[in-house]
This record gives sequence, structure tokens and C-alpha cells, in this order.
Amino acid sequence: MSLDGFIAGPGITEENPMGVNGQRLHDWLFAAKTPVDTAILDELMNSSGAVILGNVTYSTAINGAWEGVTPFKMPAFVLCSEKPNLLVTGFVYITKGIHDALDKAKAVANGKNIWIMGGAYTARQFIKAGLVDELHIHIAPILLNAGTRLFEHIAHQHIPLKKLASTDTPAASHIVYKIMK
Repeated sequence: MSLDGFIAGPGITEENPMGVNGQRLHDWLFAAKTPVDTAILDELMNSSGAVILGNVTYSTAINGAWEGVTPFKMPAFVLCSEKPNLLVTGFVYITKGIHDALDKAKAVANGKNIWIMGGAYTARQFIKAGLVDELHIHIAPILLNAGTRLFEHIAHQHIPLKKLASTDTPAASHIVYKIMK
């Protein structure tokens, strides 16, 4: 996420799934990855038993960034209003909403965490419904000034958080918050 709260730049396309300058948000995963960044990603992947993502994320990344195969080493559930035209092994397509996706993800996760990957609309739905326990935020040192905000229109009241961990690397500040319920 950018320091000003964007998880993608403007102009998201299949050819540019992170939007204009959005790839900078993931430098900690690629161009500027350190051993600490690798350990943070490994912990996320190893502690998760399933991942849930939205159809926009799936549709914009599957042919380009993901080269037609799942990048996940765990079951991946795609929230969509109807099944997409391109069905890829490793993904389960959920058309009955977030509760159905969460139930199905929990059923295969073997007690591990469920990773709500996003995009923004998907993450917001889970936060609004009170279904998120922790937020793992990776803040890149960039101000995008436009694009897709993660925390837009998520609540009518404030959502209290408790910081559980914070680690800084050159390409991101990695912060874990518990959502206080």
C-alpha cells in the first residue's frame, strides 16, 4: 500500500494489473526484496491454509502477471458474481458471497489462517462484515496520489486497532494490526 492509502495506481488493466506506478507497491516482493521481506512473505504463506481474492484481481492478473497458473501454494477462492470465462486449476469460484467463501476456505485450511488478499472491494466487504481479525499492511515509500484506496467507505464508525508488530525494510514498513472487536 502507498503511504497515502492506495493499493493500486490508476489505470488498472490486464497488461498493467497494479495500475500506473502500482508495481512500486510490490518492490519489497521483487526488485528490492531483502531476507527480512522474504521471511515476512514466508510467514504469511506458511501460516495461511487458503486465500480469498476478488474477481477483478483474478481477471487482471491471471493471464499476465500469473501467466495462466495460480501463484498460490494453497487453495484459492475467487469471489465473483458469475464464474469467469477462464477457469484455471487451483482456483475455486464462489458466486454466493463472502460468507460462503469463508466457510469453504475454513473447511480446507486445516486450522490455518485465511488470507484475504484483495483487491480493495473484497477486503472492504470482509472488514465491514466484521470477519477480519488482523490486518497485515505493507506500506511502500511512495505517494501515488490516485488509484484504488484500501480503506475507503469501510465503516460509519471508527475501527479500533492494536499494533501487534512492525518491521521496516528499505522497500516497505510491514505492520500487523489486530482489529479490536
